[in-house]
Amino acid sequence: MVELYEAMSTLRAVRRLRPDPIPDEVLQRVLQAAAWAPTGGNVQPFRIVVVKDPGKLQQIQGWYHAEWHKYTSDMRARLDKMSEDARDAPQKMLKAGDYLANHLGQVPALLVFCFNASSMAITDANLDRPSVVGGGSVYTAVQNVMLACRAEGLGCVLTTLLCFREEEVRQLLDIPAQWGTCAHVPIGYPVLRGHGPISRRPVSKLTFLDEWGNDL
Repeated sequence: MVELYEAMSTLRAVRRLRPDPIPDEVLQRVLQAAAWAPTGGNVQPFRIVVVKDPGKLQQIQGWYHAEWHKYTSDMRARLDKMSEDARDAPQKMLKAGDYLANHLGQVPALLVFCFNASSMAITDANLDRPSVVGGGSVYTAVQNVMLACRAEGLGCVLTTLLCFREEEVRQLLDIPAQWGTCAHVPIGYPVLRGHGPISRRPVSKLTFLDEWGNDL
């Protein structure tokens, strides 16, 4: 089993997934990791719909494909104006994203994370900015799932574009009206290498000591 720090430092967004089924015991371990996640008041105000039905996955793929191409249209338009070197990274990302948009209907499982806002203590709800606190009781489970996928040799990626189609997804999956959707994680065995070294800002650029801007 992969060591925790190695898992965190190699958890890539893996968008090319094989259609091979995931053994039930592996999927159960991944979902158990979600259940272990910390939540506000230990309320666990999230539920996960595991979508494996080919017909439902094909329908969801159609919605995702449309939203992905809307989301990336500006980036595609800018590519022609970039130098060849600058174009390399976004082209790779687009190619991987296009693969997912064209194959989401064939993944062995799509995890749809739902939340019930009425069960959350959303302490920033009335501040003059977008509220984010409620997500802290759901995205911990998302991260646990993704780390568990890394440990199990499964590829995964966190997507949110289907939130634009929440009503359609809710109806397709019979999700009750009081439950929203906030994350969609396709999982499966990687087509290529899968997880590996990641590129992130160094700690020195992300942390301060005692006050903003003071080097740690």
